[in-house]
Amino acid sequence: MASMPSVLFVCVHNAGRSQMAQGFLTHLAGDAIEVRSAGSVPGETLNPVAVEAMREVGIDITAQHPKILTADTVQTSTVVITMGCGDACPYFPGVDYRDWNLDDPAGQGIDVVRPIRDEIRTRVEALIAELLG
Repeated sequence: MASMPSVLFVCVHNAGRSQMAQGFLTHLAGDAIEVRSAGSVPGETLNPVAVEAMREVGIDITAQHPKILTADTVQTSTVVITMGCGDACPYFPGVDYRDWNLDDPAGQGIDVVRPIRDEIRTRVEALIAELLG
């Protein structure tokens, strides 16, 4: 049996983009893909506007919380998707790194965050199709 693919979403504060991505992947892929998120400098709490934007599409991410990025988390992931954390991500051979260039929703209103959310959903759907065939 093939091991379950594991996806790690990384952004600086682990409060907005990576949390929305984690919410979508969990919601859309269920137990088929392990999903984690982390930040190089995690915030105290989730971005409330990101929480609200996800609630609008029926996904509750309020149980998630910002976590610190560790080398072990990166090393045990199949795909690591960075969102503007740049050189803060430790590099391991054999890990598939990808960068999603997404605007940072921090400090933005819901009208700005909605298109970011929708772009994340589109990318997550494509990732699921790729990983699960």
